[in-house]
Amino acid sequence: MTGSPHALLGLRALLTIGVLASAALQAAPATVPVSLSAGASFKECAECPTMVVVPAGSFAMGFDGGEEGRYEGPVRQVTITRTFAAGQFEVTQAEYRAFVTASGHVGGQGCNVLRTNPARLERDATLSWQNPGYGRPPRDDEPVACISWNDAQAYVAWLRQRTGQPYRLLSEAEWEYAARAGSAAAFPWGNKPDEACRHGNVYDTSGARAGFPAVAAQCDDGFEQIAPVGRFQANRFGLHDLVGNVWEWVEDCYQMPYGAGPVDGSAQRTVGCDRHGSRGGGWRSDISRQRPSFRGRDPAELLSAVFGLRVARDLQR
Repeated sequence: MTGSPHALLGLRALLTIGVLASAALQAAPATVPVSLSAGASFKECAECPTMVVVPAGSFAMGFDGGEEGRYEGPVRQVTITRTFAAGQFEVTQAEYRAFVTASGHVGGQGCNVLRTNPARLERDATLSWQNPGYGRPPRDDEPVACISWNDAQAYVAWLRQRTGQPYRLLSEAEWEYAARAGSAAAFPWGNKPDEACRHGNVYDTSGARAGFPAVAAQCDDGFEQIAPVGRFQANRFGLHDLVGNVWEWVEDCYQMPYGAGPVDGSAQRTVGCDRHGSRGGGWRSDISRQRPSFRGRDPAELLSAVFGLRVARDLQR
C-alpha cells in the first residue's frame, strides 16, 4: 500500500472505528417479544435464563411460629398488583460461567461446606463456584453454588446490561408467593413433608446416607447431593426447584419480625441490612427449613456450597 503517512493513519482510524461499530452492533441487546400472559416463558439471549410470567395476586405471607430466634411472622396480607417474571429454574453453572467469561467478574474465593465424621461446618479456601466440593466437577445443568449475595447482584447487573431489561433478584414476598403458587399449606404440595421427593431435591433418605446432621424427609428423590435443574415437577406457576437444591438469595435486608411494610411485594431495604434473605432450603437442609415461609439470613459476602440464585425481571403492562 502506498500513500502519505497521514492518509495511512486516517485509513487505520476508519478501520478501527468500523471494527468497534461492528462489535457494538454484535453486543447490542436484541428485543424479544414478551407475552404478559401468566405461564408464558421467554429467553432474551442464548446465555440468559428462561423466564416465566407470574400472575399478580394476593396471599398470606409468613407463619406465626418458627425455630427459636427465627420467627417467621407476623402473618400479613401481601398484594402483588403487577405480573413479573421469575427464572423457570435456578441459575445454572453454564449460565453463570457465561456471565463470568463475558464480564470478567471475580467473586470471593473459598466456600463453606459441611463435613462429616465429625459433623462440622468449615470454610475450604480451595473451593469456589467452579468446584463447590461435590467430589466431582459440577455439571453445566446443575444450579451454580458458592455464590454470595454480592455475586448474585453482579450477575443480575450483567443481565440488565446484556439485555437492556430490568433484571433483579426476587423480593422475599415475590419468592414466597411464587413458591406457594396459590397454596396456604406448610409446603407447596400440602402438609406432609414426606411427599417432598416429587417436588424438589431435598434432604431425604438417599441424602441421609452421607451422614449430615439434618432431619430427612422419609422419601427418596434419587439424588444424594445436588440435582440438575428441572428434574422435578413444576409448581402451578410453571417454576421448578423452588424447594430444595440450593438456597436462593433474595433482594431484602433481613428484618425479624416483619415490619409494617412493604405489603405490595417490593423488597425491604432499610432495616437489618447487615444480612440478606435467602429462601427455599437446600439438598442438605432440614426438611422443616424447606417450607416457603422459612427465612434464611446471612451476610452479603457469605459463600456456601448450598447457596445459589434465581432471577426476576420486571414486566411492563
